[in-house]
Amino acid sequence: MFYAPDILSSPFLPDEESQHCIRVLRHIAGDNIEIIDGVGNLFSAEIVSPHPKRTEVRIISTLPDPGAHSYHLHMAVAPTKNIDRFEWFIEKAVEIGIDEITPLLCRFSERKTINTERLNKIIISAAKQSKHARLPILNPLTPFAKLPTKNTEIFIAHCADGQKSYLFDVLKPHSATTILIGPEGDFSAEEISLAIENNAHPISLGSSRLRTETAAILAVAHVATINNSTL
Repeated sequence: MFYAPDILSSPFLPDEESQHCIRVLRHIAGDNIEIIDGVGNLFSAEIVSPHPKRTEVRIISTLPDPGAHSYHLHMAVAPTKNIDRFEWFIEKAVEIGIDEITPLLCRFSERKTINTERLNKIIISAAKQSKHARLPILNPLTPFAKLPTKNTEIFIAHCADGQKSYLFDVLKPHSATTILIGPEGDFSAEEISLAIENNAHPISLGSSRLRTETAAILAVAHVATINNSTL
């Protein structure tokens, strides 16, 4: 599986994809390969002219939106101090199914910078692995107070005391959902209050105290399960 965002206007694999195709996988002229464009199309193509920097292909057929789902999931998650854990979350979330990711900057965040280019590469790799032709949106690192809250149902998972619903019980299938997951030190009391003022529903993900990336991937799995069970 290869990623070529401009394949409809230019019949060539990008440099990095060409190198992987020809130097690593040893494809030759006449071989059939699959390509995604990141905006919803999966192409079956034939290699016309193999080249490690500019492989030319011919599109044979197009499959629209493989891996598409009937909901919109936006995960707003505070990046972990150990960035490997946040990268793991992104990889697995893309494989399961996600539409938008916002790295959150919170009061207790221990990580205040991210490498967007690296995270996008992880997204592309995971999309190719899972044959998802549409890449999720990766937003820039966003302060908690500036997170958009319109046109979506919002849930906030936190460890503070207070009444909460179990996420699995309150999710609505086939809808737009935003789930907020805080840093290792949890959301602050002010952040929780602000979220609730903006119509966020406090939720629980179970009785165990989970790491940030574990809570986030569990939430993604809940959304996928609820929607797949109502098809």
